[in-house]
Amino acid sequence: MRSIGGMARDSGLSVSALRFYDRAGVLVPAWVDPVSGYRWYAPGQLDEARLLARLRRAGMPLADIRLVLAGWTGADTDLVQQLLEAHLRRLERGLSDARGEFSMLRALLDDREKSMTPLRTATARPALASPELAAALDAVRFAAGTDPELPMLGGVLFDIEGDSLRLVATDRYRLAVARVPVTGHGGSRVQVVVPLPLVDAMRALAGGPEPVRLFVDGDRVTLETGGGRQVAGRSLDHDFPDYLRLISLPAGRRAVVDVAAFRKA
Repeated sequence: MRSIGGMARDSGLSVSALRFYDRAGVLVPAWVDPVSGYRWYAPGQLDEARLLARLRRAGMPLADIRLVLAGWTGADTDLVQQLLEAHLRRLERGLSDARGEFSMLRALLDDREKSMTPLRTATARPALASPELAAALDAVRFAAGTDPELPMLGGVLFDIEGDSLRLVATDRYRLAVARVPVTGHGGSRVQVVVPLPLVDAMRALAGGPEPVRLFVDGDRVTLETGGGRQVAGRSLDHDFPDYLRLISLPAGRRAVVDVAAFRKA
């Protein structure tokens, strides 16, 4: 028989942890002195304690550990294997989510260091084909974020530079980018985040045969057709993440996939 101190020393669990697992019914001592209350453990419980220590270090929930120990002592290897594989899948999902969060945090930090064109001084009046704008809006709208904790993602970035307008949307897990050729923009780069209600109003207006013109004056964004119809509103007062940093990946990290097969998979 091992005392609680000896069990702690040999198993890697602290004395306080052994007392806790006793109260929780996970690892109950073989005998408890009725007078002193001192705990004693049978020789065969050392393997259970060591297994318990490993599972806790791996972050397995206590309820699942109780089942693993029951399967371990009962020689139910199938149950133990299923529980271990299920926990490993949870850990992998958690790691994937954590990587996504940290990637977005790094992008946000980079964006804070690299200031964009100030919205209050941004001015642009490019002309563009209405069907192409409609197609681009359709291509990115699905990826826009809806999390109130991340208001900078609750719209579509309009990035005007040279002879192109890039539309960008992301919800942290998906990123969509579409390009529309423009004419008549000879100024510096202009970026505004257009809120989703205004994006949807633009989509309802776009799509006709006549060209449209986009007006950006400070934080006011207007889309106007050749016939004089227009929708307008204010842009979001938030900086959008540096999407170019995400899409400018080296060739070794890019892969071309068949769309139909990828959707099926």
